[in-house]
Amino acid sequence: MRICYYGDDFTGSTDVLEALTTGGLRVILFMNIPELTLWNEKFAEYDGFGVAGVTRTLSTEQLEMTLKPALAELRAFGASITHYKVCSTFDSSPTSGSIGKVIDIAREVFTEQRYTPVLAGSPVLGRYTVFGNHFAAAGDGIVRLDRHPNLCKHPITPMNEADLRFHLSKQTNQSIGLMNVMDLEQHGSLLEERYAQVLSQNSDILLFDVLTEEHLGKIGGIISRESEAAPLFVVGSSGIEYALVEHWNRKGSMNPDPLSKQAETVEQLLVVSGSCSPVTHEQIEWALRHGYEGIRIPAAYMLDRSSDKITLLLEQAELMLKAGKSVILYTAMGPNDESIDLVQSILKEQGHDKAISGQVIGGCLGDLSRELIALTGLKRVVFAGGDTSGFAVKQLNIYALEMIASTVPGGPLCRAFSEDKRIDGLELVLKGGQVGPADFFEKVRRGYA
Repeated sequence: MRICYYGDDFTGSTDVLEALTTGGLRVILFMNIPELTLWNEKFAEYDGFGVAGVTRTLSTEQLEMTLKPALAELRAFGASITHYKVCSTFDSSPTSGSIGKVIDIAREVFTEQRYTPVLAGSPVLGRYTVFGNHFAAAGDGIVRLDRHPNLCKHPITPMNEADLRFHLSKQTNQSIGLMNVMDLEQHGSLLEERYAQVLSQNSDILLFDVLTEEHLGKIGGIISRESEAAPLFVVGSSGIEYALVEHWNRKGSMNPDPLSKQAETVEQLLVVSGSCSPVTHEQIEWALRHGYEGIRIPAAYMLDRSSDKITLLLEQAELMLKAGKSVILYTAMGPNDESIDLVQSILKEQGHDKAISGQVIGGCLGDLSRELIALTGLKRVVFAGGDTSGFAVKQLNIYALEMIASTVPGGPLCRAFSEDKRIDGLELVLKGGQVGPADFFEKVRRGYA
């Protein structure tokens, strides 16, 4: 097996699925770690697999309980590389979704490796790291991470530091080195010499800059060679997969048969959004201007599940869908929506940490989605929101996803596997907050790639 990965949220997990599948590998995404015997009996011909987690919202104590046994189970599969997938914008904090804590835990499971590679950049997604500072696409431009209009205002993990070394140093006591863009401009023996010099500093963690596809290929080569000595644990965005695929393709060790299927158009689409991103806001507004029906789900309804108002919203959505309309269920319109503060205020009054908002909102959205799929026979659904999508999908009784077609980078169309016949075969897209153009939902409905 070439690779297995554990995603810190569901949208990011399908992002990796896309990177590997379009690169020519056959992989599948599970909702839970499969039994080793099941894997060997039914999936041994696959190149690898992923596990969709929700650790991005967990506390350090919860990470310890969840990840330590999970990583030990993953190691037992014998993959050359085990990847802990994080958001390409490195969303994390010392108390919520701590990437540093994850690396600390992994050091106890993967004891042989010299250091932990970290790669956040992914040019195909508009993410770049230069001299340790991270940049992300915003509109038509590229901005420093701490100046991104949404990321610096994220309700759970606001990103107020662009230098990933400083950001990470607040989450772990391990030393952090850097392989910078100038190092990666070297070739052949000069690159190897510079790499050896960087390693001589004996850093526990090595962050890789990335600005170009050529940098990715070089990083992929470095990671691949490190994995030859012992099973290697790595941390990063789907840039890890793009780097490895680039290297494996150059090396000629890939099956050159990437997925290029065009999805069919469906008559209607259900969009379920727990996102407060301005990108998703723009997408909802575009869809509403172009014939989609929108239903806002007030925060108070989700926090009081006994309310009959949720039932009324469900009936309203059912009528619209049965009339042939595409429907959007949404909780917020952008980062300044008043519902965000309201949810956090109510949770605080109830004695809960604000980090569980994704679980509360996602669970409610998942329940609504499951009912609507059963009532209307929907064929295709979009879940928007990195913090909420995972909890929503968990309510659908899905055990695995496999990519069937591309839409836009970071938002592949997947087929669901479920023991529930009403859910089995459902096509869905899990969309992160920053993913997609304004007409993204319509592209998904039409099967546009």
